[in-house]
Amino acid sequence: MIFVMLASTNAVNLTDGIDGLGASISMIIIACLSVIAIKYGVYEIATLGFALCGACLGFLLFNLHPAKIFMGDTGSLLLGGAIVTMALYLRMPLILLVVAIIPILETISVILQVIYFKKTGNRIFKMTPIHHHFELSGWKEGKIVSVFSVITLVFCIIAIFIV
Repeated sequence: MIFVMLASTNAVNLTDGIDGLGASISMIIIACLSVIAIKYGVYEIATLGFALCGACLGFLLFNLHPAKIFMGDTGSLLLGGAIVTMALYLRMPLILLVVAIIPILETISVILQVIYFKKTGNRIFKMTPIHHHFELSGWKEGKIVSVFSVITLVFCIIAIFIV
């Protein structure tokens, strides 16, 4: 359980690197977990989740590109902690492997980059986490946020039908 908590909070922290990405991804994941909570009658988690979704929406009004305020580590770690708390309270920690696909891929990109660089002195990606690789490849921040959010939404819909 400790590993799941540490991994999840830090994965969301790594995801929060460009304007709106961390909050957008987290809001979709939290909304998904809230729908699952309603499906299983765990209304206290659904209430917490939808309140956090409202907070993320309010934050996004000021954080979409160009950001006027920044979440920082405190906010991203809180969102990661909320996500893992909801999943653990629902007794579904493995659902995070599906709903949190973007934070997982962000974390894996960092791990692969560090290991590969230490072994060969070369890089796999232009920069990690992977959203920076796409940014350096010419993608605009808005496109990265949109594409990553749609991917998260698709995996969250799949998760709702799985459980």
